[in-house]
Amino acid sequence: MIAWLTGTTLGKIISTFFISMVPVVELRLGLPYGLGLGLPYGAALGASVLGNMIPVPFIIIFIRRIFAWLRTHWNRLDGLITRLEKRAEGKGEVVEKYGSWGLLILVAIPLPGTGAWTGALVAALLHLKLKRAVPVIFAGVCIAAAIMTILFFAYKRFI
Repeated sequence: MIAWLTGTTLGKIISTFFISMVPVVELRLGLPYGLGLGLPYGAALGASVLGNMIPVPFIIIFIRRIFAWLRTHWNRLDGLITRLEKRAEGKGEVVEKYGSWGLLILVAIPLPGTGAWTGALVAALLHLKLKRAVPVIFAGVCIAAAIMTILFFAYKRFI
């Protein structure tokens, strides 16, 4: 089904961009996906970093209001929202302790439960200002991209 989209360079860039926007997988899947499709490194990197960063300011600005609205209108989602908040609060302790460095590390380490979405959620729940959080999250995404690049090419070389 997605073959029509990945048949052209533009389609490969678009699919890499959108995969990188998805929570949990983010750039950790988007960058290797784009490279695996045969995109030039710069195109895969640009699409995955941009795709990963697009949701960040919206999460920081709106997520608390979205959570409040969901709790008001869909009570069944309260448990899920509470779990997300508790998970973010746990990770937020590192950010509170180490400040920007803690947020950078949270975003930069390409493991489950980390990344730009989690960093943005933590920043929002800690009431960090957009102009402080976004550059740190961007730097973390760039570090994660470097790590994923090394892992991708190491895997490709040895397999």
